[in-house]
Amino acid sequence: MFRLKVNKSGGRDYLSVVSSYWDPVIKNSRTKTIKSFGYLEKLKEEFADPISHFKTVVDEMNSELAAKNAEFNIKCDIDALISDSKAHRKNLGYSALSEIYHELGLDVLFSNRSRAFNNEYSINQIMMLLIYSQILSPGSKKKAFESKGIYFEKMDFSLEDIYRCLTQVNTFKDVIPKSLNNKMKQLYNRKSEIVYYDVTNYYFEIDSEDDLRKKGASKEHRPDPIVQLGLFVDSNKIPITYRLFPGNTHDSKTLIPLVSELKKDFGINKAIVVADKGLNSGDNIAFNTVIEKGYVFSQKIRGANKELKDYVFDEKGYRVLNEDFKLKSRIAPTEITITNNDNKKVKVSIDQKQVIIYSKKYADKARQNRESVVEKAHMLIKSPSSYNRATSYGAAKYVKNLTFDQTTGEILYSKQKPVFDEEKLKEDERYDGYYAIITSELDKTDEEILDIYKGLWQIEEAFKVTKTDLRSRPVYLSRQDRIEAHFLICFISLYIVRLLAYKLDNKYSISKIISSLNKMSYSFIAQNLYVGNYSDEITIAIKDKLNIDLDRKFITLGEIRKIIGDTKKRTNPQGL
Repeated sequence: MFRLKVNKSGGRDYLSVVSSYWDPVIKNSRTKTIKSFGYLEKLKEEFADPISHFKTVVDEMNSELAAKNAEFNIKCDIDALISDSKAHRKNLGYSALSEIYHELGLDVLFSNRSRAFNNEYSINQIMMLLIYSQILSPGSKKKAFESKGIYFEKMDFSLEDIYRCLTQVNTFKDVIPKSLNNKMKQLYNRKSEIVYYDVTNYYFEIDSEDDLRKKGASKEHRPDPIVQLGLFVDSNKIPITYRLFPGNTHDSKTLIPLVSELKKDFGINKAIVVADKGLNSGDNIAFNTVIEKGYVFSQKIRGANKELKDYVFDEKGYRVLNEDFKLKSRIAPTEITITNNDNKKVKVSIDQKQVIIYSKKYADKARQNRESVVEKAHMLIKSPSSYNRATSYGAAKYVKNLTFDQTTGEILYSKQKPVFDEEKLKEDERYDGYYAIITSELDKTDEEILDIYKGLWQIEEAFKVTKTDLRSRPVYLSRQDRIEAHFLICFISLYIVRLLAYKLDNKYSISKIISSLNKMSYSFIAQNLYVGNYSDEITIAIKDKLNIDLDRKFITLGEIRKIIGDTKKRTNPQGL
């Protein structure tokens, strides 16, 4: 219980509220100050009767405390069976997602866009459901609709409304990354001096192609039609923008359109674009140079010209940083092939810094990865009929006298039996552990270039999150506009979970965060009272960093609504 206390401090009366508690060490009652109000004479300048006023305040504090500690007399049917209704158990972990969703202004954006369609349903309501579900329980849009009762939200729409909403959202999908970026700059002072880019693809188990889903170089080496997705992230792993491309678009052809957007639509005028070897083309290098954006790309040594290979395998110039790692670099005139204004390929020479690295760890990893491939190659030689072009992928390069049917992909028999290619194996082993980084940043040290390039794992992790944690495929949609809206939802979901991880100091993996949010549920008891049974270090961190109290054992519906309501009106800007 709280009480008002007037004590002397420096000869002046001082008002505070205190509470008594039992100290088991001294085995006696003690008091602690809960809140200080100030000196009585100063308070009289604001209140006619400060003591009377603050007695009322303390009475209200005691009333709130009594309400929290109230006993509930619950009547129960001892013969009642457990219900499978999700309405009795609701998730509250999504409140952390709600905090970021509203902080980024997505509610305002979707609500404003709703007016153009004159819907009876709310686009904002539907997008909240689809985004929270994509993070916490990925699946079909039908599954999300059927599970909407697990959230403490008003969800007044039908399944048909969801499909109509996807079509509508797709009409303004390009606006959303720009809006999110503006919020990130406004609230977090987003840094974009270094940006990371990569491409992945998603396959569709369909029989025929369309304008978007086309057969191409599948990352999973599948024959199905695919779509290509290019993604930019910043140095804090927060997404910037993305774009879908038809599945037959080569990786290297996706970079220029998105780099152009960075300057035109995102105000990123000067940046170092970091990408893997698949994006390393003459056109991409030239384009980044012309528009005053630097580049840091990896370079395949195996496919390089003889002059570069000779430089790599010449031991002169290497600096040994430790017994497992060495590097060297040079600035060299480099000939690249670009497409000119007449759409013809021409060669030009540029100055380029080349950083060559050898890592024993990478060499060991390459050998380990190749062991299973070599073993598969020997099995293929013993039993060619058990394999085809797809199933022999990787191993076929170590087998001589192997031909495939161009239509079916089956292995064709010939007079010459398949044999293992020892020379090919020795050639590949020569490159183990070596890799090159090429860059426009001639004045940066080798170590600075290496540190910049190492950040590329951030985009790889982003793709892993979308494919594994957010389960962006399979896509349970067939219309192109709705497929595109689905990938927009995945992009926003990635944005939210990556920003949440950042707010939690990047101490926890996305998988662990999602798992904890899913477990933060409350079960209905009676009389608007709910009980929770889960708490962990992430719930505690969310309470500390986001000021969302998710570790209460008992909580009323009114308190839950206040928690959710508060997430819709708070912002917590930090520097990024």
